[in-house]
Amino acid sequence: MLLFIISFNLKPYILPMRKLKNSELGRISVDEFKQVKKTPIIVVLDNIRSLNNIGSVFRTSDAFLIEKIYLCGITATPPNKEIHKTALGATESVDWEYEEDTLKLVEKLKADKIQVLSIEQADNSTKLNDFTPKPNTKYAVIFGNEVKGVQQTVVSASDNCIEIPQLGTKHSLNISVSCGVVLWDLFAKINQQ
Repeated sequence: MLLFIISFNLKPYILPMRKLKNSELGRISVDEFKQVKKTPIIVVLDNIRSLNNIGSVFRTSDAFLIEKIYLCGITATPPNKEIHKTALGATESVDWEYEEDTLKLVEKLKADKIQVLSIEQADNSTKLNDFTPKPNTKYAVIFGNEVKGVQQTVVSASDNCIEIPQLGTKHSLNISVSCGVVLWDLFAKINQQ
């Protein structure tokens, strides 16, 4: 069998890419954000010490239309210059509240029929990629301290622990990165239902 190969010296046509201008992004105002239907997720920050991490969580929560953020324990609250640096105004759009005791908050959330998920490496945790949110269910996701993680009493009181699969040598992600990974995954899964 004879095989003929014909070669054309044509350059492939590539569509040019252009960065969008801020005016082309379709951003909504803070007032519009307050009115839009939210993703049924509440973020709980359990003793987060870094102001930059707190600001980053606000910004990520704004991006995925998160319902509310609870700032617990030593977690600083707005207004704060360092939080604002990374939040870029998201402290104005995303509802938030301070609660001193994370465990008391967990008990309150569970009493309100909210499913509480600690984002933590734990016995019998569920891998994030294996977790499927239930329809018509609101979730609270808890992110813990940069060194100690989510308090054990809070982990024990949670309905489930969700773990981000990691394959490298560290098995540790910054809380702002963990938040981005988890919120994007849950946002995408909930919006596919």
